[in-house]
Amino acid sequence: MNDFNELLIMLEKFRDERDWGQFHDSKNLALALSIEAAELNELFLWKKESDSEEVNLTRLREELADVFAYAIMLAGRHGLEVSEIVKEKIEKNARKYPVEKSKGSSRKYKELNSNL
Repeated sequence: MNDFNELLIMLEKFRDERDWGQFHDSKNLALALSIEAAELNELFLWKKESDSEEVNLTRLREELADVFAYAIMLAGRHGLEVSEIVKEKIEKNARKYPVEKSKGSSRKYKELNSNL
């Protein structure tokens, strides 16, 4: 068993003890994930770029935990292995953004591969 599966089991146990599974359909999990991501963004809102690394670590931990928890639960609901889908995405992005074209650049895929 990997760490993500262990976390999913713990999250589902917590949820089921409270009878919250009835609220955890895909739509609501995705919305909750988005809302928690917005709360994460709020930690950086209105900060100057030079101050953006100065963040309350306690709040950062809490908001990241919420984001991860809902993402893991949404993946679990659809039988997706978090480690597997993240690795697949890294491989896909490596093909889309080869080092020789993308190193040090923030250009998007279409810009990197255009003939401009």
